[in-house]
Amino acid sequence: MNSLFILINQIIGIYSWILIINVIFSWLLSMNIFNTNNRIVIAIYYGTKKLTDPLLNPIRNFLPNFGGLDISPIILLLLLSLFSNLLKEYFFSYNGISF
Repeated sequence: MNSLFILINQIIGIYSWILIINVIFSWLLSMNIFNTNNRIVIAIYYGTKKLTDPLLNPIRNFLPNFGGLDISPIILLLLLSLFSNLLKEYFFSYNGISF
């Protein structure tokens, strides 16, 4: 059972990095730093977008409009961090495992 909780915690960490990569790529594409004709850049961006949008869209629908500023990734990172900390607190420390 501990392996399952460790796996969930690792998935949360990987998903957080994918979310950060998506935000950085969207900034660089909007500032025209990356070339949109580069297939690798676009493939990475759309791949991370497809992975992160299902969780970001409900948050975006809930938040008010901030004039082009999207804070939904920050909210999602905070929620992922909260869930990860809850896993560590209730499951890992209960079983005597320290991280």
